[in-house]
Amino acid sequence: MSTKEQYWKYSLITIIIGLGVILFFQITPFLGGLLGALTIYILVRKQMIHLTGRRKMKRSLAAALITTESILFFLVPLALAVWLLVSKLQDINLDPQSIIAPVEDMARIIKDKTGYDVLGKDTTSFIISILPTIGQFVMNGISSFAVNLFVLVFVLYFMLIGGQKMEKYINEILPFSETNTNHVVHEIKMIVHSNAIGIPLLAIIQGGVAMIGYWFFDVPDILLTGFLTCLATVIPMVGTALVWFPIAVYMALSGDWFNGIGLAIFGTLIISQLDNLIRFILQKKMADIHPLITIFGVVIGLSLFGFMGVIFGPLLLSLFFLFVDMFKREYLDRQK
Repeated sequence: MSTKEQYWKYSLITIIIGLGVILFFQITPFLGGLLGALTIYILVRKQMIHLTGRRKMKRSLAAALITTESILFFLVPLALAVWLLVSKLQDINLDPQSIIAPVEDMARIIKDKTGYDVLGKDTTSFIISILPTIGQFVMNGISSFAVNLFVLVFVLYFMLIGGQKMEKYINEILPFSETNTNHVVHEIKMIVHSNAIGIPLLAIIQGGVAMIGYWFFDVPDILLTGFLTCLATVIPMVGTALVWFPIAVYMALSGDWFNGIGLAIFGTLIISQLDNLIRFILQKKMADIHPLITIFGVVIGLSLFGFMGVIFGPLLLSLFFLFVDMFKREYLDRQK
């Protein structure tokens, strides 16, 4: 290759990288919608191939049908859950005292039992002052969520129309052999299927079972606590105990020992153990992901991608180790 051709080559690479970095930072606010569209595309691509291949349906019509199906089965339930959260946040903004009152009650009970004041007047005033700010922050996040839902639907439709061409183009530019490319694609599909189906399924089952326990042990606002329990399933290590344990402690310290201790036992033996059982079943049925990859992947993914990091954090970490192993097999082992 001549000096001039090398200049053209590396100049073009520099331009591509520079424009790529600029575009990435500009598109970051819509990253959740793009990753969501990619997730749903991976889940429904076989259905698209079936409709356009065997059923001989027009791609535009098949894409419209699958997009509508995705809205009804994926996005509508998610939007309803967000609507529940919004209604509760409005209550916080209108009456912050209703949120701080149970905390004050628990602090007063702890002070009566131990003599230690865990919540001074200054702390109470500070919490009341920041509650509306927290509510506003979450409301802004929900506005971004609504925009990303629109992006998701828009991008998903066009991904379905041009999906096979897109996949072929990506396969051609990946810097891997055909075997390694197939290995990478298979790993991506397995992890996305495992997390995109397994995590919501785990959240729904644990939230539903927890709501039964909350109803039986007379926990107030079952709908909200059940929803928070669903969200807590994605938090590594602690999980649903982040919700049911403080409630059980509060009920016990309030004098309702039967329901407090009963909820603690139910949470320990049923809710938390259900998490281990479902994860074990899903790992056997889907991708057998190491627990440490899931834990650290979720932590990394949430900071990088927001909520979609629950899926793409473990995927990113799994691909890192896959590429390291690929490099070892292709270049290091051959030199022995």
